[in-house]
Amino acid sequence: MPESAFGREEPRAVRWNLHRLRLFLAVARLGSYTAAARELSIAQPAISHQVKSLEAELGARLFGRRGRHIELTAAGRTLLETCTDVFHRLDEGARALAELNAGTRGIVEIAADTTSGIYVVPAALGLFHRSNPGIDVRLHVENRSGVLRRITERTCELAVMADPPGTIGLDVARFSRDRLVAIAAPDHPLRSERSIRLATLAEERFLSREVGSGTRAASDRLFARAGLRLDPAMELGSTGAIKQAVSAGLGISIVSRWAIDLELQVGRLVVLDVIGLPIERQWSIVNLSARRLSAAAAACRDFLEAHAEAAAP
Repeated sequence: MPESAFGREEPRAVRWNLHRLRLFLAVARLGSYTAAARELSIAQPAISHQVKSLEAELGARLFGRRGRHIELTAAGRTLLETCTDVFHRLDEGARALAELNAGTRGIVEIAADTTSGIYVVPAALGLFHRSNPGIDVRLHVENRSGVLRRITERTCELAVMADPPGTIGLDVARFSRDRLVAIAAPDHPLRSERSIRLATLAEERFLSREVGSGTRAASDRLFARAGLRLDPAMELGSTGAIKQAVSAGLGISIVSRWAIDLELQVGRLVVLDVIGLPIERQWSIVNLSARRLSAAAAACRDFLEAHAEAAAP
């Protein structure tokens, strides 16, 4: 291997062959030369030869044997991670070129946390679809954990969520504001009280969203800052279920103000006057910084940003 002017060995020059890399990916994914040959309709010896040639060029073994099975070496795992990212980017580039040739068309996969995905985002996406009928928008409504999983696993390009983390490399733009309020049945003893203390709220039968929900996390933080421990009497998987249970007198809860317009109008719920509430939070539009947005997704993001400015209270 050649040495630099400082006497250190320089990295081996590799002439990357995409065909070889695709064969390596198939073997790594399936854990078998035979299974890869069957899937790709290529003779098994040909795949073995190509992988051995790749190992020779890289100067590293990519697979080792454990009994009758093969497994990735440390070098193989490193190459697998690199190749997966490279082929994601190549696929995105091919899609972008196709969109340039065909005009702005395509599919946009967007995830939204439960509250925004039910009560806020659909209206904005409806406006976008009417303006861009050639773009097929697919909305996935998940709790906060599910939204983050979809973004990091690249099963969606865009997401709408509150309090996006700063640890996974996201581009973030403001979408819409939210307020979390305490709710109760209209005949609840606290309905007409003013300046209710959080300690009083904590003593009530409290209904909460599941762990992983953004609303649950915000509620837990509120009580923790006051030195209180919130011990939910019941955990429910949706805001709709929370509203029904509170209306039926099963307890009180904290939900988004966006979610209760109808219930307030017909008198099925009341908002309690609690010190420290409402909790103001910001929904944001996010996407992975390292991922190039498709033309369709970029158009959707731009539209959502403009809609947010127009719709913000």
